[in-house]
Amino acid sequence: MNIRQAQEKDVDNLYFLLEEVQALHADGRPDIFKAGTNKYDREAIRKILSNESTPVYVAVDEFDQAIGYAFCAIKEEKGSENLRAIKNFYIEDLCVNKNLRGKGIGKSLYEYALSVAKKIGCYHLTLNVWHLNQNAVKFYEKLGMQPLKTTMEKIL
Repeated sequence: MNIRQAQEKDVDNLYFLLEEVQALHADGRPDIFKAGTNKYDREAIRKILSNESTPVYVAVDEFDQAIGYAFCAIKEEKGSENLRAIKNFYIEDLCVNKNLRGKGIGKSLYEYALSVAKKIGCYHLTLNVWHLNQNAVKFYEKLGMQPLKTTMEKIL
């Protein structure tokens, strides 16, 4: 397995993996997520790939086929009277093909993103994880991540 910057040739595999994530979320929270949809269409993926501030990294197999991804964003947080200005490396989405999980691919993607964040001088790396996905919560905790803040809800 190798990790590299995503390319145009990865769009179809990225789309497929995004479908897996959407299905997981739609199964867990059908009141929020629509089944059978996708977060991005192929054109939106191409646009993301062409933007330097939204890097996408892929884990590829021996045939150079994407088997996992990390959609990321570099965010310059301005600061205010009570908050410091910081550079944040945000993982928008991290996914590994559901048939290949548990083999260290996700950890490698995370560590790759973390190394890029350090290299470009970010203050921290952040991500959001849906509470419904306890496997992901445990995965990120094992990697040393901890909650920054919690969003609470009451369904009306």
